[in-house]
Amino acid sequence: MAQPSEKTNKHTISVLVDNEAGVLARVVGLFSGRGYNIESLTVAEVDPHKSLSRINIVTSGTPMIIEQIKAQLTRLVPVHKVRDLTLEGPRVERELALIKVRGRGNRRVESLRIADIFRASVLDSTNDSFVFEIIGSAEKVDAFIKLMESLGLSDVSRTGVVAISRGSETM
Repeated sequence: MAQPSEKTNKHTISVLVDNEAGVLARVVGLFSGRGYNIESLTVAEVDPHKSLSRINIVTSGTPMIIEQIKAQLTRLVPVHKVRDLTLEGPRVERELALIKVRGRGNRRVESLRIADIFRASVLDSTNDSFVFEIIGSAEKVDAFIKLMESLGLSDVSRTGVVAISRGSETM
């Protein structure tokens, strides 16, 4: 557990793994078995020819805990590479969310106005609801959701953070 003087920071860790059954369970088991929290988790196949998947994990911890997480992930089979994108320099991070807002009259107009400001798209519309799609940083998505709460927010579905380093370096 972190000492009161130790600062915890959010880190985005990218893990290249074999795309096979049970790998995600092993990664998640490592976190849950040691009491580490996963704030966001995304997984997708990135190289079908080599059967590789990329797992993006957002977690928080002291520098020592983050180092422990990376070391333990590196020892897991079939992990090929572990990168802490937070420490390695510039990166691009995005999240997609679908937000359902119910309302009529002025609430409806206001939700459309805010969606326009945030560059959210309307994917579905009924007489009493909208489904918006918003793409951006987790902070942008959080801010949009917070504004929609008073306008009739009724449902949220989020992808979690996807991230990649900037520049020519690859996983």
